[in-house]
Amino acid sequence: MEKSSQRMTGGPRETPVNSSPAVAANAEGEEIEVLESTDVLPVAPEDYDPDSSGFISTERFRDLLATHGSELDPHKLEVLLALADGNADGKICYQDFVNLMSNKRSNSFRRAILQGSRQLKGCSLRDEVGLGLSQRLVRHVAYETLPREVDRKWYFDSYTYCPPPWLILAITIAEVAVFMYYGFQLDRLVLQVSSPSFLKSPLPYHPQLRAQAWRYLSYIFMHTGIEHLTLNMAMQLLVGVPLEMVHGALRIGLVYVCGVLAGSLAVSVTDMTAPVVGSSGGVYALVSAHLANVVMNWSGMKCQFKLFRMAMALVCMSVEFGRAVWLRFYPPAFPPCPNPSFVAHLGGVVVGLTLGVVVLQNYEQRLQEQSLFWIFFCVYTLFVLCAVFWNIFAYSLLDVRLPPPP
Repeated sequence: MEKSSQRMTGGPRETPVNSSPAVAANAEGEEIEVLESTDVLPVAPEDYDPDSSGFISTERFRDLLATHGSELDPHKLEVLLALADGNADGKICYQDFVNLMSNKRSNSFRRAILQGSRQLKGCSLRDEVGLGLSQRLVRHVAYETLPREVDRKWYFDSYTYCPPPWLILAITIAEVAVFMYYGFQLDRLVLQVSSPSFLKSPLPYHPQLRAQAWRYLSYIFMHTGIEHLTLNMAMQLLVGVPLEMVHGALRIGLVYVCGVLAGSLAVSVTDMTAPVVGSSGGVYALVSAHLANVVMNWSGMKCQFKLFRMAMALVCMSVEFGRAVWLRFYPPAFPPCPNPSFVAHLGGVVVGLTLGVVVLQNYEQRLQEQSLFWIFFCVYTLFVLCAVFWNIFAYSLLDVRLPPPP
């Protein structure tokens, strides 16, 4: 590998004595990161410029790709050509080349791709043949969630199933396990909310027990019946698992947890006497963020039957939401405690259309550098703080008559 990097630069890299600190740091970073590269484009010694500071002209770069490109992965070759097309400065940074070969993306690389050709010139990922089952799954997920071919090919090359999409699967398994436990305990699987012991669990949110902070999140593990669980579980798996495969557990977990917390807090502010159960807040945050991302990138999304599938997702959401509204206003089996609220669904949708959309749009980019992400995150934090103060003071100031504790 060291020999390959020396061929790229014409020999061992030495930092000039009078170079700036930025150039010196860049040279050190190149020496470290080039060792992580899996294959490096060879460069003849005569192509080395001793006065170069780590850049090469796009014309020379294209000549090198034409000469040695057959030794590279075809997807990487296409992205390198797109990098050359999109660079407005007329030169390519050696560090961008190393980052690409090491499956890393620098900010300058992203800007160059965005400024240049958005469509790669080779055949699309969908037309490739001879792929194994796992590769076809990764390709399917890429077309389901990413709007640009350059991102789809990048994702296809770099995804390794390590770590696997564990978060959504773990949440779903826990929800099923808790439901089955209470199903046998309450001796019913349908409309469990009509059981007098339904709300005696330590998991659901109840307005009388709002001081128990864990209930604002733990309510997702309780459902009103098997029909409620089935709809939530189907949307959670069909949308959440592919999104986690692309964006990772940290980002998807952030959207999911924010939707769950916003759902229970929204109920505590707008429907102050009602309890909350079900994972709809988190599920609706993921689904609404994904659907909004599809609409905003409609021409670039190449998923099959996207209009039909989008319509089916909206139908499932509408059915589940309509059922929640009906149940909320249906006469409760044990008054004066009302049936669970539907407002958590709306809280999840708002989170998905704001914070969730920003998270899903910034594929492989640092959220810390995205100003829009911080704007929505600060607004969300402000909402949480206001809701906390509301729960502390508003109930007594408004003299709200709460149902007795379960």
